[in-house]
Amino acid sequence: MPESILSEAFAEFMSEWRRPSEMIEAHSSGSTGAPKTILLKKSDMRASAEATNKRFGIGSDSALLCPLSASYIAGKMMAVRADEAGCRLITETPSNRPYTQDYGVVDLMAIVPSMVESLCRNQNAARGLQNVIVGGAPLSPAQEEMLASAPWKSFATYGMTETCSHVALRPIGSDLYEAMPGVNFAVDSRGCLIVNASHLSVGTLITNDLVDLISPTQFRWLGRFDNVINSGGIKLFPEQIERKLAPHIRYPFLIQPMMHPKWGEAVELMVEAPSDTLELNQPEFSANIAGICQQVLSKYEQPKNILIVNSLPRTANGKIRRRTLNK
Repeated sequence: MPESILSEAFAEFMSEWRRPSEMIEAHSSGSTGAPKTILLKKSDMRASAEATNKRFGIGSDSALLCPLSASYIAGKMMAVRADEAGCRLITETPSNRPYTQDYGVVDLMAIVPSMVESLCRNQNAARGLQNVIVGGAPLSPAQEEMLASAPWKSFATYGMTETCSHVALRPIGSDLYEAMPGVNFAVDSRGCLIVNASHLSVGTLITNDLVDLISPTQFRWLGRFDNVINSGGIKLFPEQIERKLAPHIRYPFLIQPMMHPKWGEAVELMVEAPSDTLELNQPEFSANIAGICQQVLSKYEQPKNILIVNSLPRTANGKIRRRTLNK
């Protein structure tokens, strides 16, 4: 087995990993709140790595590829998986153009959605790729289609920094998340997911993710409890509305709640269309967007307001941040 190829950042992390301390510092992405620093137990990270290695059959003769930052849990965990398995790790400078050369057989690669298009167009170099896990943000319908037609197996991940990466995987082409080894699920009175991970020190974790629980090891993700729009007693999920609109609106956009005098809350659509790229004036553009909504959304999902803005609100990491109302 050829030696690992580590960037300076990953070499520094591995040096820290092998020190006798019990904890590792990690940073949350800020996608569901303000970014924060979290101290993780190395024992939890090892247990999580063991579960992923077991799921994908990673052993000492395997090779892992990581084009992610060593600063965040997704990158750190690829290094821990390789270290636990005693296998080869190849790291690349993070960019939206991963897989810079043919590395031979690569058993597992971790990416974020912005890397999907370039990876799928680079199948000649990636012909030895076996499995891809995608996390960090939801995949668009177009990205899902690209991954579904690729020769490797692809999975969307569900997890958080506190669980040391994913606790469930969703095979691309399916809408069901399946539990990792050692994990099972339940729901609370709100319909939000409860993660039971006996192999981790967190034990039981109550989330703000609304799900359709199929079994103790399978669920269908509906959206964030914080984001649900309660319009006249009807619960609307912004994430599901966005998936319906995504194939039809070529600009970045988001669905968020707005106050409504009759229904309490209603749907608001915000579209990012910089003035120098607009092909139509704003009233005509808004009318076109409204027409799309009428064609693809139910009557309850129709936006009561459409905002055209030069830029959407984003977190420090560039993720879109939607407004929430007090629940």
